[in-house]
Amino acid sequence: MVGRVDLGEGIGAAFTDREGGASSAPYDSLNLGGAVGDDAEAVRKNRAIVEEALGLAAGRTVWMRQVHGAEVAVATGPLPPPSGETDPPGVDAVLTTEPGLALAVLVADCAPVLLADPVARVVGAAHSGRPGTALGVVPALVTAMCEHGAVPSRLRAMIGPVVCGGCYEVPAGLRDEVSAVVPEARATTREGTPALDIRAGIAAQLRAAGVAAIGGDPRCTMETPALYSYRRDGRTGRFAGYVWLKP
Repeated sequence: MVGRVDLGEGIGAAFTDREGGASSAPYDSLNLGGAVGDDAEAVRKNRAIVEEALGLAAGRTVWMRQVHGAEVAVATGPLPPPSGETDPPGVDAVLTTEPGLALAVLVADCAPVLLADPVARVVGAAHSGRPGTALGVVPALVTAMCEHGAVPSRLRAMIGPVVCGGCYEVPAGLRDEVSAVVPEARATTREGTPALDIRAGIAAQLRAAGVAAIGGDPRCTMETPALYSYRRDGRTGRFAGYVWLKP
């Protein structure tokens, strides 16, 4: 259900899968995405299941309205909707220095990226798919975290499960467009067609930003039945990456 990862002393981090929840097909069963058509009560139960499994306080998880951009929010609690709106602000990265406040990023082929500086006590999470990688959402998060005391050489990064370069087929023109700004993302599928390697692109961006401690979950979402994959299944749920400062 949840797999914990190491981002340093005093840091909690984990990636979920799709097992052990309350959702019915095609969202079965631990869907954490609230905007994919699943029953809202099932999603609420699933989020509570994960909070309990990770030892997080109820209602102390920050969820983003992910829009494939490069905006970064600073959270001291759950993100409030902009004036006159009901949804959280549209951002794809968030950071916090608040102990016990978990940051969550939802994915089903895009990369969930978790960052932490255990010394400065600042953590961040980013949603980096094809558009976000091209726009530089992860480097933007690094910059924002440094404005809150982080040091690139101290940062630890973890790139979660993502569709791999061998599976992520795209039109040749789109590959050229992305690789023009992130050359390391250029790839070819196992069938020899144009593709993108989002994981490699993000790792290159992190290195360019001065981050050396880069870990990764090697699983491909399309090839792993225990993970949600939009490209594989179409109508489906979302798994999540979580990161938080332990009190």
